[in-house]
Amino acid sequence: MKIVDINALEKIATDIRKGILTAVYSAQSGHPGGSLSCADILTVLYFNVMNIDPKDPQSPSRDRFILSKGHCAPALYATLARRGFFAEMDLETFRKVDSPLQGHPDKNKVPGVDMSTGSLGQGLSVACGMAYASKLDRAGCRVYCLLGDGELDEGQVWEACLTASKYKLDNLCVIVDNNHLQIDGTIEEVAGMKHIYEKFRAFGFEVISIHGNDILDILNAFTLAKNVKGRPTVILANTTKGKGVSFMENKVEWHGKALNEEEYKLAMQELGGEDHEENCN
Repeated sequence: MKIVDINALEKIATDIRKGILTAVYSAQSGHPGGSLSCADILTVLYFNVMNIDPKDPQSPSRDRFILSKGHCAPALYATLARRGFFAEMDLETFRKVDSPLQGHPDKNKVPGVDMSTGSLGQGLSVACGMAYASKLDRAGCRVYCLLGDGELDEGQVWEACLTASKYKLDNLCVIVDNNHLQIDGTIEEVAGMKHIYEKFRAFGFEVISIHGNDILDILNAFTLAKNVKGRPTVILANTTKGKGVSFMENKVEWHGKALNEEEYKLAMQELGGEDHEENCN
């Protein structure tokens, strides 16, 4: 499946946002803000860019995706469900005791998950290993790794960047969900994270800066990344935390807070999901 129609992809991104809200509301727990900000990125990856097959999720020739910011599992689950890896109704079981859809992705329980994530800073190291293995095996697989901008505070991220550059992992594409907010403030306030573009350039990456909630920008960025040779690529996706829900946008308190019934109804209405109101009852 490769959808190229912008309107169709935007509609899918909206569906994914509805799935995110349904999961978090059903659990009364989760991380909606950063999940909503990366919905457009995941839409383009899973419905246009990546070589994947929901009917054969363990295919050796598949492209790999790592959600390094694993707390934003609602976004990945909603995307996988929309892509057909499992039933969309399963999103309502998010974080339930007997559900495979736990608060962080588990590759042993959820089809389509390539790495169990949750401890921030580790995903890029594994992505480097996958990309290097693909080169050694001449498998032709590309590896995509989504980081949060707050996650860049972790030193292991930059150690992995050194490895990616040393081994010229041009089959590795890193995406930074640069929504400028982390758990308790802006990325500048928490750890003084500035000049991200220049930092990745200094570590030997091809750097592409885009509007990360614009489908066309995202499509063009992944096309550019695929054509880069001899070095890894990072896409700095400038996004809005809580994107798509007016009262959640750019609000740090929605990093890890569930919606109440009234908020859920209002959010779904904004996304055009009035038919989901029955889930509130």
